[in-house]
Amino acid sequence: MEVDEMMRKFQLDHRSGEVLVTVLDADGEPLSDREVVVEQRGHAFSFGNIGFDFLDGAPTERASRLADLWFDVFNTATLPFYWSDFEPERGHPQTRRLHQAAEWFAGHGCRVKGHPLVWHTLAPDWLRDAPVDEIETTVRRRIRREVAGFADVVHTWDAINEAVIMPVFRNEEHPNAITRLARERGRIATVRLAFEEARATDPTATLILNDFDMSSAYECLIEGLLEAGIKIDALGLQSHMHQGYWGEERTWEVLERFARFGLPLHMSETTLVSGDLMPPEIDDLNDYQVPSWPSTPKGEDRQADEIVRHYRTLLSHPSVQAITYWGITDEGAWLGAPCGLVRADGTPKPAYDALRSLVKGQWWLPPTELRTDDAGRIRVRGFLGDYRLRHNGGTADLAIAVPGETTATLRLAGQS
Repeated sequence: MEVDEMMRKFQLDHRSGEVLVTVLDADGEPLSDREVVVEQRGHAFSFGNIGFDFLDGAPTERASRLADLWFDVFNTATLPFYWSDFEPERGHPQTRRLHQAAEWFAGHGCRVKGHPLVWHTLAPDWLRDAPVDEIETTVRRRIRREVAGFADVVHTWDAINEAVIMPVFRNEEHPNAITRLARERGRIATVRLAFEEARATDPTATLILNDFDMSSAYECLIEGLLEAGIKIDALGLQSHMHQGYWGEERTWEVLERFARFGLPLHMSETTLVSGDLMPPEIDDLNDYQVPSWPSTPKGEDRQADEIVRHYRTLLSHPSVQAITYWGITDEGAWLGAPCGLVRADGTPKPAYDALRSLVKGQWWLPPTELRTDDAGRIRVRGFLGDYRLRHNGGTADLAIAVPGETTATLRLAGQS
């Protein structure tokens, strides 16, 4: 099948590299004919999950166990900056709490992403009835405040979320402030506002346009934004599969349609359920309300199979730079769906083990002994990421940063 051929080719060509390393001893001489241990320390690819369960760190034994499971697979945390929750009272944002959470994740070696800077859903009620000019001024101030205040720990932002539906959002009796702004100013102007304010505040940040709408409407918006000269760093594609797994063909078709813009793709919100599927006739996932939505043994087996297929497909496409799974646990999951990788009682589902076997198994180099040649050289091949070399108490760090073959010279530090 054509998709399978593409997957095999791209996974080989775009996710791994080989470095011919010349290893020097502490005196700068080639370390010839010696055993050197090489071990992987991290992935360059962003394997993400939301960090909503750890806004206060892991203060309890239960939270600590859940955190251990989280950190054993994921290297990128998405933190919530939903405006109505972040600043429920005007002028009193939850900056300290979120910053401490970001520092906690960064302290564990994780990258941190903020979600989102501008979104019509969960806009603050205190801004609802303000004049549009005041709304725009307040939104601009909000963007500058958050991007500047978190510049030391948050380097990626969903600059604006779900702009396709933003001006026509009608799930409220009285339109929220952001919908009113987008309706008055237009989509492109509203997106420009978000990106330009964020970029002016932190030019080094990665700014993402994020949406759930995988139709041509999103493509048309992207075309309009690029034609208007708005610099977008990456496209966020949501894949909440509460109604069933997309399958390889549909997933690949979506990736190809959005890859044509030449921008990195972030699968920004991914879920697969381990229970009964949401009926296909539901148009807005938020409309599905059930008393309980349990995980089932059959559903858990299906979820495990699908998560492996989905991640393999995504990593096989060269444009995909990041995947964020939307929830580590069923407890408190979006819409009450059994979409977590860990059950509400804290035990891992088969999907957790299956994903870990990819991220820390098939796509991970365990400690491996390699013998240097007479010139002190070894060939290190693995997935793009960070590695450490060890010999006789000495260490050296190596990055496999690009696909293909490269060279490096490393001196062992601390060698006894």
